[in-house]
Amino acid sequence: MIIQTADNKDINELTNLETAIFDKLNFPLSKASFRYHIKRNLILKCVDDNKILGYILVLTSFKIPRIYSLGVSEQARGKGVGAALLGDVCSKFKNLRLEVRKDNTGAIKLYEKFGFKTKKLILAYYDDGMDAIEMVKV
Repeated sequence: MIIQTADNKDINELTNLETAIFDKLNFPLSKASFRYHIKRNLILKCVDDNKILGYILVLTSFKIPRIYSLGVSEQARGKGVGAALLGDVCSKFKNLRLEVRKDNTGAIKLYEKFGFKTKKLILAYYDDGMDAIEMVKV
């Protein structure tokens, strides 16, 4: 597995991965959105055998950079892809913040492993009414 910065030639594969991971209710990122974020923020990809297994998107324009999305393909879950991506981002930024679905216990445990702490609960944050947990790493 190799962690690399995503570029425009990755847009189609990233969009396909995004659509497979996130249902329409969660508003998956479009090609235009990936193009925008590749230009203005940080997207890292985890690649194995020339295939993108996962990605992480960090919005870097905030005082405290915000992890906007972390996605891992279904077949690559549990193989350290998310940890590799998150570890790389944590090595680049001292302080980070994010929101995570309250019912996404696997992601919450991963974030806690990297030193993230719960800051607050945000009620009905997601379109399906699910609460979010805001987490910070300081």
